[in-house]
Amino acid sequence: MRDREAQIRSLFPMVRTIARRLASLVPGADAGDLVGDGSVGLIRAVDSFDPQRGVPLRAYARRIVLGAMLNGLRRMDPVSERVRRTMRYAEALRMERAQALGRLPSQHELEEAVPGLARARTHAYRYAPLSLDGPFPADESCESARSLDPAEVAIGRARRREIARALSLLPKRERQLVYLHYWNGISLRAVSKRMMVSPQRASQLHLAALARMRKEMRHEWCS
Repeated sequence: MRDREAQIRSLFPMVRTIARRLASLVPGADAGDLVGDGSVGLIRAVDSFDPQRGVPLRAYARRIVLGAMLNGLRRMDPVSERVRRTMRYAEALRMERAQALGRLPSQHELEEAVPGLARARTHAYRYAPLSLDGPFPADESCESARSLDPAEVAIGRARRREIARALSLLPKRERQLVYLHYWNGISLRAVSKRMMVSPQRASQLHLAALARMRKEMRHEWCS
């Protein structure tokens, strides 16, 4: 029992850290509520932890805590899960048809393919929170903002922030390669010519950049 309490106490600062990060990503989210949900997840993680699985307790608990907080955000969502499910299905279908057709399908085409989509969009838009305190994110369209639930918004924003931070820490040549390849859509072979290096060297820089970014992104949530 004492070991259990000691483990919970030692990991509780992690709960507060994750709660602050999520609260900064989701408008209207309360850090106190997130800490409460995360604390329940932490207790569940400590009680269910099995060291024989080879996963450290901290890593296991972090996943359970984050999941508990995201579930808490979903419970606060004024839009029903049925509406969110319809929106997610429509978004997946839009991407699937875009690949097959070579263009994005129109809203009318999607509404014909997905029963209830127009009604779901109207409902989601009606309850979508808007903030006048800051500019609308340039990388989030109105459609995507309405289609995602608060937990998915939090995950997406956290991932973009982690990527931007990890990218800024790369050496200059690796950062240049990542920008050209992923942001400008240039093939690695074309990037190698632009950077005046061999294709093999471009591949090495690419793999090194991804390894550095993954390491930094793991550190971001482990700290």
